[in-house]
Amino acid sequence: MSKPIFVASVPRACSTAFERVFMTRPDILRCQHEPFGDAFYYGPERLGYRYDGDETAQTTEREASGFSKTTFRDVMETMLAGKLEQKRLFIKDISYYLIPPMGKIAGIAPSLKELEAQSVDSNNSISGEDTNNPTVIPNSLLRQFQFTFLIRHPSRAIPSYYRCTIPPLSEVTGFDYFDPREAGFRETRILLEHLLNAKILRREDVILIDADDLLNNPDGIVSEYCKRVGIEYNPSMLEWEATKCGAFEKWKGFHEDAMKSGGLKARTVKKPLKSDEENIAEWKVCFGEEGAKLVQQTVQDNMADYEWLKAFKMNV
Repeated sequence: MSKPIFVASVPRACSTAFERVFMTRPDILRCQHEPFGDAFYYGPERLGYRYDGDETAQTTEREASGFSKTTFRDVMETMLAGKLEQKRLFIKDISYYLIPPMGKIAGIAPSLKELEAQSVDSNNSISGEDTNNPTVIPNSLLRQFQFTFLIRHPSRAIPSYYRCTIPPLSEVTGFDYFDPREAGFRETRILLEHLLNAKILRREDVILIDADDLLNNPDGIVSEYCKRVGIEYNPSMLEWEATKCGAFEKWKGFHEDAMKSGGLKARTVKKPLKSDEENIAEWKVCFGEEGAKLVQQTVQDNMADYEWLKAFKMNV
């Protein structure tokens, strides 16, 4: 069976809509929606700052999530155990769940240090090859996946994420403040650079999709993508019932557009990027003076990583 597909995305890059495309193929695929977020935010090995700490509110949030005891090993074992179903695994996750954020020391997750890559080679255990590994996942496990990357221009992705962290949407998402460390471009670049440097991925085999290309030409992008990862494409994959999806319930407020859309339809008119002046004026109206400054600074801070990543994007 072909390797499991791992789609690593920055937040707000239409990744859930992309995932929803492949959820139309339960005959051959088993989709996993952002499994590593459980360990990243809530578990004993948590890396994220959002629910970290010992204050009552943070402890309550972790306990209420149902994942306060979930380790990275728990997530990995649950995913790989599904291979017994004889369906190819399709994982969509956020890149920064695999990379310790700035301010935290890089290292393999403690729960994974003794886990062997059993589903490929029982002798391929974790070793000193992880000395320069910036992720929490050992190289022996990273090798088991076929990676895909999803990005979106920061001037579109970041304000979209900011909107999810302020009222009224924050009352649904539970994310009640914006953290620039969750922009995700830094971590996506770090992950891709590592896969290349460790020779887990060859440069000519990189599959990276820009969300605007997906929105402008879903049929062309998805059909080419399917060809590259070995999935038989059918245009019907771009359509689905506009209804709630249980897999998306744990991150409420972030995925409503994908659920309600009923499919991926090409834009009738391409949307050119706005000028800095136009963006700032719009953000001031939407987010206020201080919010606009924070969004603008976060966009600027992530442009270099976006441009580096964009050089790999798939063209159709």
